Amino acid sequence: MESLRIYGGHYAELSRRFAAWLGLHSTDATAVLEIAAAEERGTPLSPARLSERISLSTGATTALLNRLEAAGHITRTREHSDRRVVTLRSGGHVQERADEFFGPLAGRLDAAMAPYPPQLLERFEQFMTDLNATMDAHLAERSR
Repeated sequence: MESLRIYGGHYAELSRRFAAWLGLHSTDATAVLEIAAAEERGTPLSPARLSERISLSTGATTALLNRLEAAGHITRTREHSDRRVVTLRSGGHVQERADEFFGPLAGRLDAAMAPYPPQLLERFEQFMTDLNATMDAHLAERSR
C-alpha cells in the first residue's frame, strides 16, 4: 500500500506539472484529461459526470467548462437523440499536447514493464481493477 501511496503522489505531481505546462489551473487540466481519457475509452462525459469525476459542484463545473471552451480546450456538443444531453469533447490540440508532455514517460513506463510476462501484467491489471472498485464502493458509501 505504501508503494501505491507513493505512486499516487507522483501522479498528482505529474498532473500539477502538466497543468503548469499548459498554463492552466490544476483543476482545469484534470478536467481536460478526464474528458480526453473518456473519449479514448469511447465513453465521452457529460457535464454532470465530469462534475462527479472531479468533485466539483454543478455551478463550479459550468464555470470551468466555460473557461475551457473559451480557450479552445474543449467543445460541448449535442450528439444524443435527446438534444438536452450535452457531450464533452476535447479540443483537437489537447491529445497532441498530452502526447508531447506524457510521451517520454510512456516510453519509460513501457520499458519498465517490458521484462514482466504478459500474464503477470494482466493479473496486476485485475488487482488494480479490484482495488479501484473497492475504493469506489467506499467513497460511494461515504458520500451518502
